[in-house]
Amino acid sequence: MTALDTVTTEHAAWLPAEALAPIGALRVLVLGSELRADTVRADALAATTRWGGQLLDDLALGADVVLALAADLAGGTEAHHPAVAAALATGRDPLGPEGFAVARVDGVTAVVAGGGSGLLYGWFHLVRTPTALRGSNAPAERHEPAHALRMLDHWDNVSVHPVMGQVERGYAGASLFFCDGKVRGDLSRVARYARLLAAAGVNRVSINNVNVGPDAARLLTADLDDVRRLADVFRPWGIRLHLSVTFAAPISLGGLPTADPLMPEVAQWWATATAAVYAAISDFGGYVVKADSEGQPGPFAYGRNHADGANLLARALAPFGGIVHWRAFVYNHRQDWRDRSTDRARAAFDHFAPLNGQFDENVVLQVKYGPIDFQPREPVSPVIAAMSATRLAVEFQVTQEYTGQQRHVCYLAPLWSEVLGFRPWGQTGSTVSEAADGGVVAVSNVGDDAFWTGHPLAQANLYAFGRLAWAPSSSPTALLDEWIGLTLPQASAGVRRALHSLMDGSWRTYESYTAPLGVGFMVSSTRHHYGPGVDSYEYTPWGTYHFADRDGVGVDRTRATGTGFAGQYPQPWRDVYESLETCPDELVLFFHHVPYGHVLNSGSTVIQHIYDTHFAGVERTDEMLREWAELEGGVPGDLFARVAELLVEQDRSAREWRDQINTYFFRKSGVPDAQGRRIF
Repeated sequence: MTALDTVTTEHAAWLPAEALAPIGALRVLVLGSELRADTVRADALAATTRWGGQLLDDLALGADVVLALAADLAGGTEAHHPAVAAALATGRDPLGPEGFAVARVDGVTAVVAGGGSGLLYGWFHLVRTPTALRGSNAPAERHEPAHALRMLDHWDNVSVHPVMGQVERGYAGASLFFCDGKVRGDLSRVARYARLLAAAGVNRVSINNVNVGPDAARLLTADLDDVRRLADVFRPWGIRLHLSVTFAAPISLGGLPTADPLMPEVAQWWATATAAVYAAISDFGGYVVKADSEGQPGPFAYGRNHADGANLLARALAPFGGIVHWRAFVYNHRQDWRDRSTDRARAAFDHFAPLNGQFDENVVLQVKYGPIDFQPREPVSPVIAAMSATRLAVEFQVTQEYTGQQRHVCYLAPLWSEVLGFRPWGQTGSTVSEAADGGVVAVSNVGDDAFWTGHPLAQANLYAFGRLAWAPSSSPTALLDEWIGLTLPQASAGVRRALHSLMDGSWRTYESYTAPLGVGFMVSSTRHHYGPGVDSYEYTPWGTYHFADRDGVGVDRTRATGTGFAGQYPQPWRDVYESLETCPDELVLFFHHVPYGHVLNSGSTVIQHIYDTHFAGVERTDEMLREWAELEGGVPGDLFARVAELLVEQDRSAREWRDQINTYFFRKSGVPDAQGRRIF
């Protein structure tokens, strides 16, 4: 039996009772008659009961902390204390429904919120920033989310899939939502999950896999009452529920002979089915659709385009305020590897850019951040810059399909921060975050594992995603410290520093010992993308090639001599990526096929860079093992054991990556390592 098998107590993640000790020791008043205000009141009662504070029902009793809905202060309650008045007076515009203001005056900290969800977020703001609860006066601060939609997609199957399991690309056990082919009877853990998500800032959840199986399809109709039970659990935490649906539902569920989006009977079927959903779940969020992608049905079967398909569902949702997330992950997965003119990276742009402006207002085009598939290093997708007249959401992957599958430490917030801050139109243009007017979405990494995410340290990715979706300009380093402080509130400063050191550079460490210089996808096809498989996909129909030969490596995606993918970008990037002189080193093999002796901007040759980074990556995983061993006794024993065991696996896997990659390229190129290190 290993540490992976022995943990039976559910881990509290970033909301252990001790994290609420500072606010729980105070006198807290919650004002407001609304569902989320009741949630805050119940959370405050639990904290104050545990830590010796008091939940008050009257400001006159001398509160230390006041949380109030702005709408409930119209009667002059703010006059009872200047802190409330200061929080209420921030800005000319009223607070949005998720916004809040916080101020501290004369020993009282006040949060005033624009709605119930804002009150909830204000409460968790105080939990993670206990300095706001003490000290001298502090000027009022206003907090509003940058993105109105901050969503997690779960790729959970209702029944266990014979190949993909219960959670597709899941590495943390079975589904939180489904068991034995139906929604779980006991949803108490789902409620605790919803609380964790609310504390991170997530406000939408899609509960089932985008590859919709027959039993999952019935969630839309026959099993709708079970979906309603899940929605009831998420609602008190400010989270709206969405469903992934199959485009063929009118056939598989409705008995129609067609799912043609332009046929009136198909539109009527969707309208009727959607009305039934809203009759059961009045705040239902909408649909997520994967269509004409990797074998999923879609409008192409009827000679229609993606706008036709998306608008069909959008019009069924529109009367109720719902939205459809239409995924842009569309490409030819039966490509002939001999054909170098077909480029998977081009596919999403080629399909969707001509349709810009043709989607209804309540369609959100959901675009993966890169043009391939959640690789450790990709350029930002050019689709993001191409859809100026279409609502767009950027999609990330919190689950670590291509970044170590929650067996490797790989803190991904720096990657997401780079993407959100990237400026597709140059330094004077908007960022990706600003262009994503449909929000930010990510594939969840959660299952029924006691630590929620399999690898305990992978919790940081889930937390950081929510916080970045709320405030994209947040420092990933600061968010890491925030997560460590909440998760291990009793740890010493030395333990916190050591954990920060272990995690902070882990994305670049992972990148260093896997596929080099942006070429991507050198993963094993037989182990579901875990571990090295340099040529696993090289002669397959999936379109993920590196074209290594005896002379060089990389994919020519230039306009001049290659697939033309670089030309899908606006200026300045189309020219930056076109030129070997200006293309960033970390993407050079994504855009160019170069000789092994090509000298990078760093001064190293391509082949020596490959050798150096892979040796350095293993040196770092060795260090991570030693750093963690020194924390024994400084972190809880079950957490220490689980992470220690996984770090051993990470170190072993990194060595396998190093040896296979270095050996492969040594044998291809015949160029020895300049430092004479052992290559097999």
